[in-house]
This record gives sequence, C-alpha cells and structure tokens, in this order.
Amino acid sequence: MKYILLTLSLILVSALTYAQSFSGPPSFTPDVLDNPIDGGLSLLLGAGAVYGAKKLRNKRNRDNQDENLEE
Repeated sequence: MKYILLTLSLILVSALTYAQSFSGPPSFTPDVLDNPIDGGLSLLLGAGAVYGAKKLRNKRNRDNQDENLEE
C-alpha cells in the first residue's frame, strides 16, 4: 500500500511540474523594489529563541516542582 501511494504521489508531482509552461525568462520592470528576506528570517529566529527559552523554563519549573514533592 505504501509503495502504491508513493508511486502515485511521484507521478502526480512529476505531472504537475511538467505542466508548467516555459515561456522564457520573467519580465521585471526596473522600478520593482524587492523585499529583503532577512527581515522575515530574523523574526523567525527570534520567535524560535523565545519559544525555546519558554520550553526550557517550563521544563525547569516542572523539574523543581517534582523535587519539592519528593522531599
């Protein structure tokens, strides 16, 4: 069953990529301002650091509570 599902998904993905048209290079106007990737990545990095710190803090608090219950 897994083999059949894998085969069908690979066929679907290859059909979708083949169906895209190749009409040449995209035409951009010179006055287009690109958005920097750095802004979003730094926000994601900061959010990940805050999430990790919160998880670590919760784990330490839970461990301290367990030690207090044993005494």
